[in-house]
Amino acid sequence: MAKYDRIPDAVTLPELTFRGVILGALITIVFTASNVYLGLKVGLTFSSAIPAAVISMAILRAFKDANILENNMVQTQASAAGTLSAIIFILPGLVMMGHWQGFPFWQTLGICAAGGMLGVMFTIPLRHAMVVQGNLPYPEGVAAAEILRVGSANAVVDEIANGEKSSRVAATGMADIMAGGIVAAVVSFASSGLRVLGDGINLWFSAGAAVVRLPMGFSLALLGAGYLIGIVAGIAMLIGLLIAWGVAVPVLTSMHSIPDGMAIAKYATGIWSKEVRFIGAGTIGVAAIWTLATLFKPMVEGVKTSFKAISSSVDRIDIPRTERDMSPKWIIAITLVLVAILAATFGAFLSPEPLTAATMWGLVAYGVIFAFIFGFLIAAACGYMAGLIGSSASPISGVGIVAVVMVSLLLLVISSGDGLLATESGRQLGIALAIFTTSAVVAVAAIANDNLQDLKTGWLVGATPWKQQVALLIGCVAGALVIPPVLELLYNAYGFAGAMPRASMDVGQALSAPQATLMTAIATGIFTHQLNWNMIVVGAALGIVMIIIDGILKRRGGVARLPVMAVGIGIYLPPTVASVLVVGAVLAWIIERILKKRAAQRGIPYAEYSEAANQRGVLIASGLIVGESLIGVLMAGIIGFSGKEAPLALVGDSFETNAQWLGLIVFVLVAFAFARRVLAARTA
Repeated sequence: MAKYDRIPDAVTLPELTFRGVILGALITIVFTASNVYLGLKVGLTFSSAIPAAVISMAILRAFKDANILENNMVQTQASAAGTLSAIIFILPGLVMMGHWQGFPFWQTLGICAAGGMLGVMFTIPLRHAMVVQGNLPYPEGVAAAEILRVGSANAVVDEIANGEKSSRVAATGMADIMAGGIVAAVVSFASSGLRVLGDGINLWFSAGAAVVRLPMGFSLALLGAGYLIGIVAGIAMLIGLLIAWGVAVPVLTSMHSIPDGMAIAKYATGIWSKEVRFIGAGTIGVAAIWTLATLFKPMVEGVKTSFKAISSSVDRIDIPRTERDMSPKWIIAITLVLVAILAATFGAFLSPEPLTAATMWGLVAYGVIFAFIFGFLIAAACGYMAGLIGSSASPISGVGIVAVVMVSLLLLVISSGDGLLATESGRQLGIALAIFTTSAVVAVAAIANDNLQDLKTGWLVGATPWKQQVALLIGCVAGALVIPPVLELLYNAYGFAGAMPRASMDVGQALSAPQATLMTAIATGIFTHQLNWNMIVVGAALGIVMIIIDGILKRRGGVARLPVMAVGIGIYLPPTVASVLVVGAVLAWIIERILKKRAAQRGIPYAEYSEAANQRGVLIASGLIVGESLIGVLMAGIIGFSGKEAPLALVGDSFETNAQWLGLIVFVLVAFAFARRVLAARTA
């Protein structure tokens, strides 16, 4: 495969074009809606940079003057918007606790846009130190750059066939995304729309009072997500799943008798929801604190770099094109405007409450200052972590958990003397403010997590940094415009766990929103002094043991690791979700083993032999996620319009058992076809 040089500083190509901005906005709508649905359903989002780059290249090939830098701007804009959807890890908590009855457009837009754009501003000064001079790998940024290089409009691949050399235009990979998307859309429509395919199956066993569950879900989006997270995280999730349903639930159910007339499934699920999930919360919390502790030094260095860059930079026109960041004057001016928008948003959030002007604006100041300072500190840590292990693996959920604990405890301290939290309504307001403030922090962290990855891609292909930074800001606005209506649509169609907009709705179809549920429970427990500390302490102790085990594995070398965050997520996620993620990770491992064997037989280095197959796998997996997620959003619209829970169902409840087995058969067939298509990719 031919390699393509970086666009030199002396060459100026169209980058931030009108058509590129429009295309980026359209791709943004698709990936933001997909990520919002996936995040609410399973607590995971996917990186949209690579599929956005592929779609951009496929479309812009219709224009003769399209170039790699224009494609890079489109993927930059779309990836920022897709990443901003991580705010759904916390914001639905306001509906779950009853403070909101829906998602007010302007308040949701304000917190998303201002928080996300602050994430861009905070990481601009880090670009030179972390991206240009640093030695961090930035795996997703490098991968996106390679895809842009080989798939741009003028990219040509040299082939040798029958001893003769020929050339062909490089494939963009759009066919792989479309293949995954169409298959997942059809299967998802047959499942969630027509109801002829089941979405999972559970086998329940009881030994005395102990209850054991063997779960399996059939979501193709989760199959793709599991493929992307890899075998190490997959095994960790499996360990978490076994701890929850192989140890904790059987032990806890054996300690009590099942109430008369209650099904064992309902009883065991209640134990898991009210007790075992808090073990996962404790494990996740310890993992988050440990991650931030290990990043303390680079975080401090990043903050120093930020202050140094802001204070020493001057506007110069003689610096190379590929080194021109947004000027410090613009950074400061835009940051001040965003702080003002954030203050206005907090003011609108608190204005309906029966507070004095002094109390309200004091709380506004508290929320804005906390979001600004903690967001600034965490931006450097997230940027470093994204460069080290990639955006998708960076612990945004953990950042949210630490933030909600800190903001809740500080609010308890500063409000202890004014009597605000002495009443039930005051405590509810405190919980709501903690969730809203944490939402701003999560928006900052999510975009900071993505920004440097995009800037690494731009550096590798020769983009102009300040133009990329403008594209990131546009992406934040575009994503923020999409998130409120999609959240409103999904809530009214499916409801969230513990928060159903209508009494007649099917609780089984509710979106679990696991992180939002967890963070809301933590904030509520802190303010009401009713947090399930026993289970959290058990989870924290479990997390400490696993951190030690992971440290031992790290010292031994090799690929064997035990990511503690993934174990905690495996405990906390619904088992039909975690089980499919594990299957996807195992599928990726099986494909990798086959490719390694073939590479060894041919005497070709594995990295070189597997490049095309790995790229195809990522694109198909992304397509599976997008296809199923878009059908989920489409079905939400149909449900909302019709007012019925299953308006397109062709069968009744009596078909459920048959649907489950049909769903299993289809799931296995798609997994097999997925593996065959990846292994059939053109290899070196």
